[in-house]
Amino acid sequence: MEQIDRRRFVQGTLGTGMLLAAAPAALAAARLDDIHAQIAKDHDASLARLQDWIRQITIAAENRGIEDGCRYMMQLASEAGFQHVERVPTRGHPSVFATLDAGAKRTLGVYFMYDVKQVDPAEWSSPPWEARLVDVPGAGKAVMGRGAVNQKGPQASFLSALHAIRGAGRKLPVNLVLIAESEEEIGSPHFADAVLAPQVKAALGRCVGIFMPEAAQALDGSVLVSLGAKGVIELELVASGEKWGRGPSQDVHSSNRARLDSPAFHLVQALNTLVDDKGDPAIDGWWDDVRPLSAAEERMLDVAATRMSEASAKQSMGVTHWARDADWRQALEDLAARPTVNIEGLVGGYTGEGGKTVLPHRAVAKLDLRLVPDMTRDGAVAKLKAYLAKRGYGDIEVNVSGGYDPTTTPADAALIRTMVRVYEAGGIDPIFWPRRGGSWPGYVFTGEPLKLPAAHFGLGHGQRAHAPDEYYLIEPSNPKLAGLDGAIGSFVNCLYALA
Repeated sequence: MEQIDRRRFVQGTLGTGMLLAAAPAALAAARLDDIHAQIAKDHDASLARLQDWIRQITIAAENRGIEDGCRYMMQLASEAGFQHVERVPTRGHPSVFATLDAGAKRTLGVYFMYDVKQVDPAEWSSPPWEARLVDVPGAGKAVMGRGAVNQKGPQASFLSALHAIRGAGRKLPVNLVLIAESEEEIGSPHFADAVLAPQVKAALGRCVGIFMPEAAQALDGSVLVSLGAKGVIELELVASGEKWGRGPSQDVHSSNRARLDSPAFHLVQALNTLVDDKGDPAIDGWWDDVRPLSAAEERMLDVAATRMSEASAKQSMGVTHWARDADWRQALEDLAARPTVNIEGLVGGYTGEGGKTVLPHRAVAKLDLRLVPDMTRDGAVAKLKAYLAKRGYGDIEVNVSGGYDPTTTPADAALIRTMVRVYEAGGIDPIFWPRRGGSWPGYVFTGEPLKLPAAHFGLGHGQRAHAPDEYYLIEPSNPKLAGLDGAIGSFVNCLYALA
């Protein structure tokens, strides 16, 4: 990469004045300082846009605010300059498809989600739907609310980048194809319907790759470049007296436990067989399709173990030991490469105040299963059902609500290389990561028939996704971190680099 004239870098994109490079020399020559000046002017509007979006509640798991969320997403896209915006129906909740023709040579696909996880407001220190500004120790002033970092903060910042480019009197350097779904938080069960709709598939087929905005910075300022993500399956296991043919068919007095079987214990006993004494999946054939890490992936983890802080990772989750008493290097490998069976929740009988002496007739376990290459959603579900039947638990219902296969993009893909150059131009040496422990439905882009590279990108910081007190950093006190304006600026730089 050629040396970049730092006098032509954009201003105010990292922390308290650290300068962020625009990217390679050709990008520096584009003189993006007018766009970044516009970002600063638009700060209040950008923050208000994010806060308003957080206040718009769309929760797929509760079938809440679905149509309102769809209309709001369409409005956001239109306001950001997309000329064509449409609602795309699926067999479930709708998606939004939008295109922005800038007359550019290249077209970039962009993935959004506009649903969020459920909340219990009693667990939050700041009301989850009010999007208040709060002080986060070690980070700075942040907006707190459900969806703040997953994913409305990064997505709103990306939209603000489009506003800033237009506000500076510029044309967007790439064309955009946006596909936004409303079922990501329930495993994207119908997202493929939208992606493979003729008009969407045709538009995505013209793209150089798929881009998902994120807040990539850890508290120490480090950035991970992930080359894929685990697949996921969300499901319920249901044990009932009716299906089992034993135990009561309605809740009865608990004294009858002396003469009746318990569907709740039946479920617990079934769950106990799903993992071994170390907590690893014990389902027959579960490991047969697991692809070993490549030598390149092993080297990535070796480097990550030396550059990432074990102490910070433990502190952020409130833990003192890794599973199986693994060391730090092994814990990182497990996160990237080990499939899992996890119990999200157990529901059965009475769970209110005090006791209630009943023998429940029905009990439910909510599970998620994380998959690695070359496992598949359909194969994993089939193995689970066969295993339960073999162990004498064939009566237990397996109700799959969503899920998808793992996704992978090569490290040498042009999309990945360009994003890495943008980070490096800003003085950041990103850490390559084989695979996220979490999941997103990238398989619909990287697999057949599109077979596109897909990547996450974005400066900025936030934490506590899916948990109470989720936040997205706005004004950093930590000079290693980008705030709202810095995150927006990183997207501007990336779009020009991709052009």
